[in-house]
Amino acid sequence: MGVVPSPIGISSLLGLARSLAIYRLLPGRTHRFARLYGPWITPGDLCFDIGAHVGNRSLAMARLGARVIAVEPQPLFATYLRRATQRDDSIQVLETALGAEPGETVLHVSERTPTVTTTDESWKEAVGASEGFSKVSWDRQIRVGQTTLDALIAEHGRPKLCKIDVEGAEATILAGLSEPIPYISFEYIPAARSVALECIDRLEILGRYVYQATIAERTDFVDPGDWSPDEARAWIESLPFEDGAGDLHARLIADDDG
Repeated sequence: MGVVPSPIGISSLLGLARSLAIYRLLPGRTHRFARLYGPWITPGDLCFDIGAHVGNRSLAMARLGARVIAVEPQPLFATYLRRATQRDDSIQVLETALGAEPGETVLHVSERTPTVTTTDESWKEAVGASEGFSKVSWDRQIRVGQTTLDALIAEHGRPKLCKIDVEGAEATILAGLSEPIPYISFEYIPAARSVALECIDRLEILGRYVYQATIAERTDFVDPGDWSPDEARAWIESLPFEDGAGDLHARLIADDDG
């Protein structure tokens, strides 16, 4: 399939409605994520929401008084976010992908299930083999601009917290980061667990981190204690192939000079 920037159709609008129903309409969701991030964010802190989608995490960060850079490459969702936050000066929306190098990339769009839109073809193939993705199709491709975490930091400053949820490109994005960030969360999915393992490897180059995990959209940690990198790797390795996604939360305890 070639790169086809086809116009927004009914399938895309239904996909947006589906995401809003899942991530914005459930009562208490923003409050729960604000409670999750609360220990790490103080008013005035800078946060990056990479893969902002419909902005539920951005809103939670902003509720805590943070300045938020919300990064979203899907044009329909970036447009929605700009309109939804146009009166909120604490949230700035950037319509771009992130990667290891600046330039352009191809976005593989799933119109009816836009939460799994990705820039990573190998991830798409890996998760496509799991039962949970058996009805998912990536039916459109568009070329989008791409920048890096280093470039965002150069322009906006180093964030206190960076959340990354980009369907398989998490490790590629961290390859474009050359300094530690105090708190980073990134998505894992057992069907493509190598991505999360690569993320841990990359963070250990940048600094000393401890880890915790959450499952799906829950905000309670699997274990209230801190995991070492090896313990986090072992937990990821132990997950059954068909288990759903979640987030690993990495907290910096010393930079690479410490």
